[in-house]
Amino acid sequence: AIAAEAGVAVDTVYAAFGSKRGILSSLIDVSLVGDDEGTPLLEREGPQSVRREKDPQRQVELFASDITAIMGRMAPIFSIMRAAAKTEPDVGKMLRRMLDSRLQGMMVFIEALTSNSSLRDGVTRQEAAETVWMLTSAEMYNLAIMDRGWSEEKYQRWLADALANLLLPRGK
Repeated sequence: AIAAEAGVAVDTVYAAFGSKRGILSSLIDVSLVGDDEGTPLLEREGPQSVRREKDPQRQVELFASDITAIMGRMAPIFSIMRAAAKTEPDVGKMLRRMLDSRLQGMMVFIEALTSNSSLRDGVTRQEAAETVWMLTSAEMYNLAIMDRGWSEEKYQRWLADALANLLLPRGK
C-alpha cells in the first residue's frame, strides 16, 4: 500500500527501509520530532526551553505545549502500534521500548522541574514521572481530542493545569 501510494515498486520501499519494522521505525523517528533533521528530541528547542526556564509553573506550561505538539503527531502511531502488537511480537517489543523511553523522558522533565521547585508533599520523583507519563499518553490525548472533541489548545491548558496541581506544591 505504501509503494502504491508513493508510486514506486514494492522493492524500492524495501530497499529504502529494509522491512515493515524499518518503515515503522522511520515513521516514529520523523513523527516524534516533526522532521528528519536527526537532532535528538531532548536537544531540541522545546525541551531545552523547559530546562532553561526558572519558573516552575512556566516550565509546566512550556512542557504541556511541547508534548501536545508531539502527541498530535505520535498518538496515531501509538494506536497503530498497539493494534499491530497483538499479532506482531517485534512491534510489541518496539512499543514497550518506546513506552520505557517515554518514561525516561518524563524523568528528564521532572529533573528540570525539581531543579527549580520541590514536588508536592508526598510525591516522589518516580511517581511524578509516572504521573506525567500517564497524563501525556496517546490514550489520554485521544480521549480528549478524538472522543471529547477538545481543541489542542484546550487539551494543552488542561494538561498544564493538571500537571501543576499534581506536581507542584500548593501556591506555586
